[in-house]
Amino acid sequence: MTRIALGFTLVAALALPAFADDITDAIDQGRKAYQSGDLAGAKQALDTASQLIGQKNAEAFAVLPPNALPGWKAEKPQTTAIGAVGFGASVASRTYNNAKGDSVEVQITGDSAVIMQFAAVFANPQIAGAMGKLIRVGNQRAIQDQDGNIKMIVNNKFMVSVDGSADAASKLAYAQAVDVAKLSKM
Repeated sequence: MTRIALGFTLVAALALPAFADDITDAIDQGRKAYQSGDLAGAKQALDTASQLIGQKNAEAFAVLPPNALPGWKAEKPQTTAIGAVGFGASVASRTYNNAKGDSVEVQITGDSAVIMQFAAVFANPQIAGAMGKLIRVGNQRAIQDQDGNIKMIVNNKFMVSVDGSADAASKLAYAQAVDVAKLSKM
């Protein structure tokens, strides 16, 4: 019986490091600092954990920008996590180029309180219409400015921006290529 208990203890001890990562380490450091009365240390450790979570989210977003459309080449997706107070964000972007030298950039932003402010603007057609032409991208309401750039809010959590030097039709095609259903499930 003792050998079985020791065996389970050994298996549990070996499994623990598999669950440990930089995020849980930072959270644990924050908890320990808080419990010892080191509020500045707790805040710093928890801010670090928050930034690391943002980075992990941004990495998950990297699969969301669409593949290159016919006649275009896609660069590798880029991810960024910005941890500013109240304006933090996780961002994935991808740039596409064609043989004529036109470019389109698709940027997907999440984890930001600012998106909720934009969502309120998008929900009001009169205000949104003042920012540009209201269009539909699939079942999403979007705003297209006079340069053909497109902004849309998905699920009140994500902002999709499609910008670049290409014509409005190309930008619209890339906006339509974003997998909104997949994004909505995140």
